[in-house]
Amino acid sequence: MSLINKMLQDLDARSKDGHGQGADTGGIRSVPERERGLPRAAVLGGAAGLTAIAIALGWLYLKRPAVPPVLVNVAQAPVVVPAPVPVPVPVPVAVPEPVAVAAPQPEPVAEAAAAAPMARELKASEPRRVAPRPVTAAVARPAPVISEKIIEGKQVTPQQSIDNTWRRALGDLQDGRVDEAIVGLQRTLQRDPRHQGARETLVRLLLEAQRPDDAMRQLQQSLALDPKQPAQAMMLARLQLDKAGGGAAALDTLKRSLPFAADHLDYRAFLAGVLQREQRYHEAAEQYQLALQAAPDNSVWWMGLGIALQADNQLAQARTAFERAKGLQTLSPQLQAFVERKLVQLAAAGK
Repeated sequence: MSLINKMLQDLDARSKDGHGQGADTGGIRSVPERERGLPRAAVLGGAAGLTAIAIALGWLYLKRPAVPPVLVNVAQAPVVVPAPVPVPVPVPVAVPEPVAVAAPQPEPVAEAAAAAPMARELKASEPRRVAPRPVTAAVARPAPVISEKIIEGKQVTPQQSIDNTWRRALGDLQDGRVDEAIVGLQRTLQRDPRHQGARETLVRLLLEAQRPDDAMRQLQQSLALDPKQPAQAMMLARLQLDKAGGGAAALDTLKRSLPFAADHLDYRAFLAGVLQREQRYHEAAEQYQLALQAAPDNSVWWMGLGIALQADNQLAQARTAFERAKGLQTLSPQLQAFVERKLVQLAAAGK
């Protein structure tokens, strides 16, 4: 207001200088002090108060606490992580989620403008958090216990597998593939050594293939597992007799299975013939007599008994045995002639 009053006074002075002291100034006059509004002291006091407030605000601004750093959630920004190499059984490791920090309440515009450069500098200097790669570990699979096989999507028990191998070997034999059949039978016996059908078939094929030693080994293995097989014992004994000096081995084989051949008459007669070959005539005569008790019409066994008794110097009993063999009339012409010659010899010796 003081500036306006001064301008009005200057205009009034210029008017007096140009047109005289009493000239009319066009209605423009000085404003009396009582009409000038607020006093000068009040204006100066208000200006001083505003200045003090401005200084106080500046002081508070300079002394305000430092703006806390704002954590930037890096997890929101996409991070390119190379894909992990797949392994048999991945074991994912949990990645901790970033904790979002609540942003401070908005400050006045001046404080926000001052804090922005600091936030950018903090973001640039803070190390970037990269999500750790998932850790994978290969888990070794234990070897399964082989109790079943899976063939064409079906579970096969061990016994079914053995039977399948046995049937395939028979199929090879029917198709004339003898070598493949022998291999299949051997594989069957490896899985089930007590498979008698496979054993007997294999022995027969080995004998037809002129492999008696292999056949003997198969029979020995079978009798070692189960001596209650008189037929196989007789077969093995025959093969052993074909060997030089094999009579003792044949007798040993037959005697081991003898307790299980009480009703097997052919077994006793065969044992008697082996004993007679080994010049054990008395034992041979006993076995013939035991066999003839159950089969008195067997002319061949009567002839064998006569030979054993004659060699054991039991001539009268030998003559009776030969006569019984001749009287049955069931011998072949050659054996019939042999018995007649023996009777002539015994008759001459009795004289």
